[in-house]
Amino acid sequence: MRPNNANRTEGHIDWSSINWKSANRHVRNLRQRIFRATQEGDWDTVQSLQRLMLRSTSNAVISVRRVTQVNKGKDTPGIDKVTVKTPEERSKLLEEIVSFTPWRAKPAKRVYIPKASGKRRPLGIPVIKDRALQAIVKNALEPSWEAKFEASSYGFRPGRGAQDAIYRIWTVAKSKTKVWIVDADIQGCFDTINHNHLLETIGSFPAKELIRQWLKAGYVEMGELHATDAGTPQGGVISPLLANISLHGMETVLDAQRPGHPAKRTVIRYADDFVILCQTKADAEHAQETISQWLAVRGLQLSPDKTRIVHLKEGFDFLGFHVRIYPSDQKTQGGWKAVIRPSKKSELKIRKRLREEMLNLNGQNVTAVVKRLNPIIRGWANYFRTQAATKTFNKLDYFMNQRELQFVHRLHPNKPKYWLIARYFGKRNPYRQNRWVFGDIHNPDTYLYQFGWTNIQRHIMVKGTNSPDDPSLQGYWHNRELRKIRDLPPKPQTLARRQEGKCPLCGQSLFNDERYEEHHIVRRDEGGADTLDNLVLLHLFCHQQVTAAQLKQRKIRHEMLNSV
Repeated sequence: MRPNNANRTEGHIDWSSINWKSANRHVRNLRQRIFRATQEGDWDTVQSLQRLMLRSTSNAVISVRRVTQVNKGKDTPGIDKVTVKTPEERSKLLEEIVSFTPWRAKPAKRVYIPKASGKRRPLGIPVIKDRALQAIVKNALEPSWEAKFEASSYGFRPGRGAQDAIYRIWTVAKSKTKVWIVDADIQGCFDTINHNHLLETIGSFPAKELIRQWLKAGYVEMGELHATDAGTPQGGVISPLLANISLHGMETVLDAQRPGHPAKRTVIRYADDFVILCQTKADAEHAQETISQWLAVRGLQLSPDKTRIVHLKEGFDFLGFHVRIYPSDQKTQGGWKAVIRPSKKSELKIRKRLREEMLNLNGQNVTAVVKRLNPIIRGWANYFRTQAATKTFNKLDYFMNQRELQFVHRLHPNKPKYWLIARYFGKRNPYRQNRWVFGDIHNPDTYLYQFGWTNIQRHIMVKGTNSPDDPSLQGYWHNRELRKIRDLPPKPQTLARRQEGKCPLCGQSLFNDERYEEHHIVRRDEGGADTLDNLVLLHLFCHQQVTAAQLKQRKIRHEMLNSV
């Protein structure tokens, strides 16, 4: 990949002075042009724009930021044991990528993470340079496929998520016409995808050979190199997109998409997890056979132990929720009502995690407990708030109340219960009349969030095949991003509304998976107040860049004053 000199300055690239707003705008415009050209069937223009994206320094800048600062595995090295953590190291990696140097994909490092079943899931961790190159290639390949992907695909796609898939299931389940469910599980999907079929499906993409190298690079385990004749290793930046490409066409083969006519089946897929809703058991059995044959061509098969056909009266779990129809006294419901609530497995999992977190915090003060647990509780409640979760929230609040009493009893084993309650519980939340709010009497503004404070709010499902890469739908996607502000705590919520949900430095949504922080416009050590008019929300790394620039300017001013 040769650098596009129009997008960069010659010489050393200073990571701390990158214009993020300009880089993001350039990549966004290119993605939209690729999307539009694909819609129009102008394949020569599509390939020309994809080559431009692959050469773009703006794309390289954003890709390096994503893999070295944003992604969860940023601190996990590949087989070369290299991590990139400083601005100088990021500048060096960026210069290596934008300069033309032939690159041979390196094998991934095999690691294992525990699964809920007790087994271990294999991950393949590429070296950091391969991860950055994969992010670059993904930005060139993804927009074209976004113009082709089916409406039923919700996993690992921009602007879509688990809530869209769950709401789609609810809309179908509440009609009670498709009551037989193929609850499907693909056995080792990421490990068994057929390479030849995948590469044929990708077609004449300019970086197809580089994708072939990543697929065939192999993995290293216990110092031994293993070949990879199938699969896209989990842990690679581009792997979820490749899996979606391989599984594209499921709606068509199941005859679940009939424009203008109601389809007899509905399929909802989130990456490699999917369900097929059918009208009869016989049709569900036929759908399972059809999809099994279709998957076989792609090197995939359904898990015989986990795939089953169930009636909606029995219910099934999907993406952490339990979907089921229950008897109802309301005549308008036809005697039955569709209800989706957090699954028992999800409830037990969060109980276990909270219990372990509190045990690990033994001996620390209550402020440390609040700081650690509040993001966990808020995140879990916000995920499940879109369905019938009130009873579950109340049970979890009672569970936490018992854990809190145990925690403070361990802190003060010789104090009576009434003393513990008086010191650590009270009406600490000014917006609630609950006297059992956990916190410290010496720090009244810091208290533990409760699940029950999260109001149930129905999710608004993404429409049809709408994509953020569609240039004609920018207003639609901006409004969807603004709705996410309601999930923030009160103070950040006020700031986010004032900023229309965007980071002022990079111009991106505050909800793009990066952490955000409060930035003082006038620094506190220079007399700035901790008030809303002196605060702005910035992404963590944007905040670091602004702070570094402020300190640099202050140093220059100090040197000038000393020289006078």
